[in-house]
Amino acid sequence: MKKTLLTGLTLSIIFLFILTSFIGAQEYEIGISQFVEHPSLDLAREGFVDQLAEEGFVEGENLQIDLQNAQADFSTAQTIAQRFNQNNLDLVLAIATPSAQTAANVISETPVLITAVTDPVEAGVVNSMEAPGGNVTGTTDMNPVGKQLELIKEFLPELKTLGILYNPGEVNSVVQVDLAKEKAEEMGVAIEEGTVSNSSEVSLAVSSLVGNVDAIYVPTDNIIVSAMPTVLQTAYNNQIPVFASENNSVEQGAIATLGIDYYQLGKQTGSMAARILNGAKPAEMAVESSEELKLYINQKSASEIGLEIPADLLEAADTIFQE
Repeated sequence: MKKTLLTGLTLSIIFLFILTSFIGAQEYEIGISQFVEHPSLDLAREGFVDQLAEEGFVEGENLQIDLQNAQADFSTAQTIAQRFNQNNLDLVLAIATPSAQTAANVISETPVLITAVTDPVEAGVVNSMEAPGGNVTGTTDMNPVGKQLELIKEFLPELKTLGILYNPGEVNSVVQVDLAKEKAEEMGVAIEEGTVSNSSEVSLAVSSLVGNVDAIYVPTDNIIVSAMPTVLQTAYNNQIPVFASENNSVEQGAIATLGIDYYQLGKQTGSMAARILNGAKPAEMAVESSEELKLYINQKSASEIGLEIPADLLEAADTIFQE
């Protein structure tokens, strides 16, 4: 009898411990809306998830993630935002400006974090960088456009005309192109634009620049960056160097950039997410930016089109791609 009582008591204690642990383990649900797949945005997402895990929010344990990709379609991004708004999530991450705009316009109660958004104020997703005001905050990937054009000039001292490829429907791209025009005017360099509205127009846009420009510059435009192999093939077939605004395009074959690390930007955003899940309010969290810039050079691409890399740039490079 005593043994039976002891066994029953032991089982009750074990059951109570398991029940208490279950009740105490809160599960969180996050929705991720990514505008399009390309290496920079993918890395930002990976950094976000990795940082959350480091801070105790682990997918499959106490965190569920609903990942949705708009495939560069604005109406799809709108549908994703509407779905997330109805799902009573703990937090939404919007990756890239179009997804950030739709999330900010549709979702008013759930905290929304943004990343890879060039100018959140111009895009209309926050009131100001210092005091976002509503339920939206996050990180910006604003590029050092002026420094990037200066870098191109170091490679091409005789640069006269620079081609820029972008989608005028993306606010983030327009902001960067305007900055590039201002800097180019200071440098005495003419700008030739190649514009697209979807990925099927990229090849034609690059071809329109052939014979008219000394080099091509690609800002962090989602459509152009996602079609980078097409840009590189057409440009390099015509011996036109392509310079990027982010490191993954350089890894794919662009000549160089001075830019941010998108994985680290994602981790920075993940840290902000952890603070929000722990009770912080987006309205009181300033939009953050990456202060660390790195020089990336693709030596193989430069060699293939016969472009000499200045020795001082090779020495200063943080990463050199040779294969």
